[in-house]
Amino acid sequence: MFRKIDDKTYASPQIELADIAEAVALGIGMIINNRPEGESADQTSGTEIEAAAREAGISYVAIPVTHAGFSMPQVEAMEAALAAAGERPVLAYCRSGTRSTLLWALAQARQGMAIDAIAAHAAGAGYDVSPILPQLDFLAAQAR
Repeated sequence: MFRKIDDKTYASPQIELADIAEAVALGIGMIINNRPEGESADQTSGTEIEAAAREAGISYVAIPVTHAGFSMPQVEAMEAALAAAGERPVLAYCRSGTRSTLLWALAQARQGMAIDAIAAHAAGAGYDVSPILPQLDFLAAQAR
């Protein structure tokens, strides 16, 4: 269920409490919830995921992203979360994993990662960053 984007980052569709054990087995150090609360009636709440993660020794941060798109504060929060995780891997999730991957991509572009490398990592995990290429170009240009 967890899709490996790079050596430090996994993206996933909505996780459940039972998935915390898989996160522990992978050495995940932080779970990033990119799904707004109440987006779907059947989703496990962030509060429940946070409690289970913390009980398992995993940090947790919520950076909700709606279908309206991404904001610079969300990109900056993702950058900060990835940095705070240190060397331990991160698991980011939303409904399908797409918003998590795109937010990861925006954070990487802002850090100066080459867009072709970002796209290749995302594609390797089954995600397409082409819908945000203009934003990636803009952030990458600013990082230079």
